[in-house]
Amino acid sequence: MLTILTFLGFTAFVAFYTWFKLRKEKLDSSDGYFLGGRSLTGIVIAGSMLLTNISTEHLIGMNGSTYKNGFIVISWEVTSALALVIAAIFFIPRYLKLGLTTIPEYLEKRFDGLTRSLVALFLVISFVVTLLPIVLYTGAINLESIFDVSEVLGITRSEGLWLTVVSIGVIGSVYAIFGGLKAVAFSDTINGFGLLAGGILVPLIALISIGGGNPIEGLIKVYENAPEKFNVIGERDSVMPFGVLFTGLIINQLYFWGMNQTIIQRALGARNLKEAQKGLLFTGVLKILVPLIIVLPGVIGFYYFGDSMYDNQDLIYPALIKKVLPLSLTGFFAAVVMGAVLSTFNSVLNSAATIFSIDVYKRMINKDASEKRLVWIGRALSSVLAITAIIAAPMVARAPEGLYQLLQQLNGIFFIPIASIMLAGFYMEKISAVGAKVALLFGLFYYIITTFILKIDIHFIHNWGIEFVLNVALMFVVSYFYPRKNYSIRTAPLNMEMIPWKYTRHLSIILVVITIMIYILLGQN
Repeated sequence: MLTILTFLGFTAFVAFYTWFKLRKEKLDSSDGYFLGGRSLTGIVIAGSMLLTNISTEHLIGMNGSTYKNGFIVISWEVTSALALVIAAIFFIPRYLKLGLTTIPEYLEKRFDGLTRSLVALFLVISFVVTLLPIVLYTGAINLESIFDVSEVLGITRSEGLWLTVVSIGVIGSVYAIFGGLKAVAFSDTINGFGLLAGGILVPLIALISIGGGNPIEGLIKVYENAPEKFNVIGERDSVMPFGVLFTGLIINQLYFWGMNQTIIQRALGARNLKEAQKGLLFTGVLKILVPLIIVLPGVIGFYYFGDSMYDNQDLIYPALIKKVLPLSLTGFFAAVVMGAVLSTFNSVLNSAATIFSIDVYKRMINKDASEKRLVWIGRALSSVLAITAIIAAPMVARAPEGLYQLLQQLNGIFFIPIASIMLAGFYMEKISAVGAKVALLFGLFYYIITTFILKIDIHFIHNWGIEFVLNVALMFVVSYFYPRKNYSIRTAPLNMEMIPWKYTRHLSIILVVITIMIYILLGQN
C-alpha cells in the first residue's frame, strides 16, 4: 500500500506542477504548441532531452544487456557526448539561422519538397511501427513487475499488461495532445531529476549493503567478483565490438542527437543560441553520468544473482529494485520509471504531430492552413497515433530476447539513410536533390535486404558504416549525371540572439577528454 501511495503522490505532483506552471500559456500557435514558444532554457532542454532518450528500454534493456555482456554496451552512452558536442558547435547554429521548426524542413530548403515529404513520412511510420509500441510495452512489463498488477487485481498477467499499457498511453497522450512541447519539457525536467536521484539510489544502496556501509568497498567486491564485466573493449564476436565506434556507431549518434526531430526539437525551442548550446552540452554531461543508472546496476545484479537469470536478462533490473530498495522508495522509483516511459511516449507523439502538421499537412494538403488549424491537426494525429500504439503494444510480446538490440537494428532502417543525406546537404555542395532521393531509397532497401532478409554475417553497426559509404558514393555518381540546379538556400531568420555560449568550447573539450579517458581506464581489464 505504501508503494502505491508513494507512486501516486509523486506522479500527481508532476502533473500538478506542470499544469500550474503552464496554466496561462497560449497554445494556439504552431510555435507555442510545437516549440514551447521558443522560450526553453538550457536546463529544461537538457532535462527533457535526457528523459526523451532514457526510457524503460534503457533502464531494463541496457541493464539486462550489461548483466549478460558487461560494460561493453557503455559505448551507446558515452559516445553520445561526442555527438552532442558536434551538434552544439556545428548543427544547432545552422538550424536556428535557417529558422527551422522541423528537420525535414531543412531538406526542402537544401534539396526539394519531395525529399522533405519522403523523410517526414518515413519518420512518422518509424514512430508508429517501432518506437511507440515498444516503449509502451516495455513500460507495462516493468511496472507490472514492480507492482504485481495482475496479482493485486486478481487478473491474468496478459490482462494486467493491457491495463498498464492503456493507463500509460492515456496519461502520456494527455500531456502531449493538450499541453504541447512545453508541457512535455516541464514534466520531463521534474522526472529527469527524479530519474537521476532514484536511478543513482539503486546502485548506491546496493553498494552500501555489499560493502557493509562503505560503497567504495562494495564496488571493489563487485569488481573482484567479475572483473571481466568492467571491460569496455568489446571483442569482434561480442554484441558491441570495439571497432563499431569507428564505423557506423558515430553516424548513428550524429543522427540521433543532431538530426532526430524527437530529440533536437527541444533545442529548436530554445530562447536563443546560448541556451540551445547549453542544453546540448549539459545533456552530454548527463550522458557521461547515465551509465551509473543504466549500466552499473546490471553488473551489480550479476553479483547478487550470478548467471541464474541469463535466460531472462530483462528481469534483472526489477529484481534488483525489489532486493535493495525499501517499499517507500520502490513506489517513488516506480513513479520515475513511469515518468521515463511517459516522457519518451509523449515526446514522440509531439514530434510526430509537428512533422505531420508542418511537413505533410501544410505543405501537401492545405497550404493556407491557419495556426489554430495546424495545432488542431497535430492534436488529432497525436490521438490517432496514441490509440494505434496502445492497440499495437501487446503485439510485440513475441519479440526476440534482447529487445534493446533489436530496437537499434530497426532504427537503422531510417537513421542511416536520413543521416547520409543530411550530412551531404551540410558539407557536400554538389549533391543534388535527385542524388539525395536515390540514396535515401537505396539505403532503406539495402539495409532491410542485407540485415533482415539475407542476414549477412556482419555486425549490423558495421553494416551502418558500409551503407553510409555506399549512400555517399551513390549520391556523387547520381549528382554527376543529374547535377544540382539551385545553390541558394532560403532562410527565415528568427528574432533571437545568435551569440554562442562563451563556455561551449571549454565544456566540449572536457567532454571529449572524459570520453577518451573512460576507454583508456576501463579498457585495461
